[in-house]
Amino acid sequence: MIVSDIKIRTATRDDAPAIIPLVNAAFVVEDFLEGTRTDAERLAKTMETGEFLVAEHDSGKLVAAVYVEVNGESGYFGMLAVDPSQQGLGLGRKMIDAAENYFRAAGCQWVDIKVLSLRHGLPEYYRQFGYVETGSEEFHPSRPLKPGVECHCIAMTKRLT
Repeated sequence: MIVSDIKIRTATRDDAPAIIPLVNAAFVVEDFLEGTRTDAERLAKTMETGEFLVAEHDSGKLVAAVYVEVNGESGYFGMLAVDPSQQGLGLGRKMIDAAENYFRAAGCQWVDIKVLSLRHGLPEYYRQFGYVETGSEEFHPSRPLKPGVECHCIAMTKRLT
């Protein structure tokens, strides 16, 4: 796959059946949580408060997704998911750029994200794109943590220019 063969667009509810397995495959690394990252009910609820941007290959296959939500002058993105077979090709960066451009178009001045403390490489990943840590917050998981596991959210932000 070539990243130039990818089109990014706003997802519709009809995309939900393709977004669910994409997100779950990308988040399988979160083995400290029980169950899957999302399902039809959780995705529908998420889509009530924000939108998903999806990366679609020329073939029509969705290969990446990111949740975006506008909150006044701040945007929030989360659930950045890249098909595991397509990771390492620059799709994560492409989706971050798309989310930031989405927020700029909505008049946002800032972008906020939250990463889980147990995803050790993520803060450094986002730092390379200009995000800085602003604190920590309690983690309110959508699915249970495995017994004995402790986790919190690391809040990060970036000023849009």
